[in-house]
Amino acid sequence: MKILISILVASFTIISAQHKSNTSNSHFAIISKSESADEIIRTAATIVPTQQQYEWQKLGFIAFVHFGINTFTDREWGEGNEDPKLFNPTELDAEQWVRTFKKAGMKLAILTAKHHDGFCLWPSKYTYHSVKNSPWKNGKGDVVREFVDACRKHDLKVGLYLSPWDRNNPDYGDSPKYNEYFLNQLTELLTNYGEITEVWFDGACGEGPNGKRQVYDWQSYYRLIRNLQPNAVIFGMSPDIRWVGTETGYGRDTEWSVIPLKLDPTDKQKLTSERNSIDEIYKPGDMTDYDLGSREKIIDADLLFWYPAETDVSIRPGWFYHPSQDSQVKSIDKLVDIYFNSIGKNGVFLLNVPPDKRGLINDIDVKNLLGLKEVIDIIFSIDFSDNSSVTVNSGKVESKEKLFVKGKYWIADEKENSAVIEFTLSEESTFDVVMLQEEVQVGQRIEKFHLNFWNGVDWQKFAEGTTVGYKRLLKFNPVKTNRIRLVIEESRLNPTLSNFGLFKLSM
Repeated sequence: MKILISILVASFTIISAQHKSNTSNSHFAIISKSESADEIIRTAATIVPTQQQYEWQKLGFIAFVHFGINTFTDREWGEGNEDPKLFNPTELDAEQWVRTFKKAGMKLAILTAKHHDGFCLWPSKYTYHSVKNSPWKNGKGDVVREFVDACRKHDLKVGLYLSPWDRNNPDYGDSPKYNEYFLNQLTELLTNYGEITEVWFDGACGEGPNGKRQVYDWQSYYRLIRNLQPNAVIFGMSPDIRWVGTETGYGRDTEWSVIPLKLDPTDKQKLTSERNSIDEIYKPGDMTDYDLGSREKIIDADLLFWYPAETDVSIRPGWFYHPSQDSQVKSIDKLVDIYFNSIGKNGVFLLNVPPDKRGLINDIDVKNLLGLKEVIDIIFSIDFSDNSSVTVNSGKVESKEKLFVKGKYWIADEKENSAVIEFTLSEESTFDVVMLQEEVQVGQRIEKFHLNFWNGVDWQKFAEGTTVGYKRLLKFNPVKTNRIRLVIEESRLNPTLSNFGLFKLSM
């Protein structure tokens, strides 16, 4: 598919999600050299997502659709010299794709409008290398239009991938000329197809026909997107959403959404109170380290900002469809494991499901994708902590339902960086999955936690973790009890909790 070459409490306080105590509700913060380590940690704990980032994070499970000339040449990366006449899907049905995604529980789908070969799935007026010169629908077709219309019809949000690398365009490598071309194509996609929720870039970059390496004008790309699609988030080579760092679908065990940046001496002068001002100083770089946001990393920062992870993987070994891989589609069990290690590790799960030469998603891909949905639905159909009573630090007893009523969350007293939250279940139950969610709209704070169960004699630890973030899922050996303790050992600021659940992998 793509290689990202340049890549980059103490008491019961039930409050509304608009609560601003202890927070600045800022999406980024410039760090002064005079600030102490403790002050920087507190600042990091009050940084929050933009509304666009928060809405994106809530999507949870989204689709990627790799489809194009590579589908017909049986390749992953095209050369750019392919004959457009090769593109001729016989049964293309974007609604079949989108119906499948909808049934699978996906909330957004991203189409490869143009991959590195430069072949465009819409009739771009800026190149001959597109569907307009293919035999499909006698050159009158528009895959992007059919895809977007299908998404709208079935209530899926729309994302579009436009490869910055273009192996067909003769101006690639002549940086000013090609950047103008790229902006023209972006304009077509962002003005002719309605609302776009996610614009997807990778960092693939090569030399043009002139032997020179293309220099992408990222800042001009950002400005155009902010102007034409102000509610969109930009993936990858932007300061909105970052690549998790692998293409396996597995996130980090410790996944912070607040990430540090080092600034050039002149960068700070370009920053204003607007989040989009980061666009003007952001330089795509390597965000693949296992440790991105620990205390050790952030105390040396010039700037901290909310930068969540998208976790991508293909349902097949390749990103485009290859007949030889029909027997290598990821199993339902593997997809379930990836679900727990992406969504369950403070990420958004981006799963690629590529259509075949007919223009249809293969039956085995559909079967396993819907099988994933069936398993997830069963797992999360019964929350054994429902109807439980809750105490914090052995204090006042409260019902879980009241603690986490929609739009509310629990937050510890301002001077407390730890807590013991005990759940007494309505009856003894057996479970092997726990779900935790922080209220990230006031910041990501929890650094270390563990869970105990009452075994009839004493408290026994059965699971542990570090970060929580928007959502954390943990699997463990089955536990049978009616009492659970969540012990928040360390937190950057008074911790929050917006949801808690206990579930069973197999009923």
